[in-house]
Amino acid sequence: MRETWINAALAALAGLSACGALAQKSDAGQKYPSRPIRFICPYVAGGAGDIFTRTIGQKLTEALGQTVVVDNRPGANGGIGTDLVAKAQPDGHTLLMGNSGPMTVNPVLYKKVPYDAVKDFAPVTQGTSYMYVLVVPPSLPAANVNDFIAVLKSKSGQLTYGSTGIGGGNHLSGELFNLMTNTQSIHVPYTGSAAALAALLGGQISYMFDTVITAVPHVRAGKLKALGVTARKRASSLPEIGTLDELGLKGFELTQWQAVVAPAGTPKPVVDVLYREVAKALRMPDVIERLATQGGNELVGNTPEEFAQVIKNDLAKYSKLIKSAGIQPQ
Repeated sequence: MRETWINAALAALAGLSACGALAQKSDAGQKYPSRPIRFICPYVAGGAGDIFTRTIGQKLTEALGQTVVVDNRPGANGGIGTDLVAKAQPDGHTLLMGNSGPMTVNPVLYKKVPYDAVKDFAPVTQGTSYMYVLVVPPSLPAANVNDFIAVLKSKSGQLTYGSTGIGGGNHLSGELFNLMTNTQSIHVPYTGSAAALAALLGGQISYMFDTVITAVPHVRAGKLKALGVTARKRASSLPEIGTLDELGLKGFELTQWQAVVAPAGTPKPVVDVLYREVAKALRMPDVIERLATQGGNELVGNTPEEFAQVIKNDLAKYSKLIKSAGIQPQ
């Protein structure tokens, strides 16, 4: 009788242990996220990067059941916020709004960057891809790209183009255009897109590669002429404007991106959860409306492995362009 009781007790303990193991596994699966998530945006509030961060952050809050807090950390062309995440605890509770500038331009433009774009981050997914559009004032005698190239060559080194600063996507677009057309013009950096666009509209500069979202209203109003876009695919908000590639500059492509990135060493199951939820969010009508229809972006949602390859490809591309154009940081 006593032996039977002991056997029964041991069996019950074994059952409890098994339940405990199952609970531990279940808990392990539910531990992420175990507290609010800090989503670092390396740019000021109100800009395109901030809008992306807050849009995706809200969807992650709804999906994961923990608050996603947006933390704007601007400075050093996005480098301050990016470096902050590179050195954060790799547990999925600190994320980065990754951007082409700090992740694929800064590392090849500057001699010293405090992070490694490949080794220090765990790519989650590329959220958007955005292009630039070549815009000129109506007064410039150029109805198309070929006319514009002819004007540049006839006034070699006299025309000016604006940008958001050295290494910005619109600056690199201008340098790539000069290289591929064998033309020369003067780069005039501004403190931001709004300042450069105001200078173009005011006649202080000759042309600009602007983001589609900010250029379209002025093109529709007849204040600017759009001559071509920098992607291989036409912009959905400017379908009548051809790509520079199809307009004769074969191989011309310069697009940049916004993304979700975690610190290197973040567990793969955590990265997989984030990838699944962000990719799902990018298919939601309200996100498409805000980021694509209003934001002028193409939404992507590629896998972590595919996005990792995009980063490597862009590092190689920008390294070649910066070296060929002789771009030097100020």
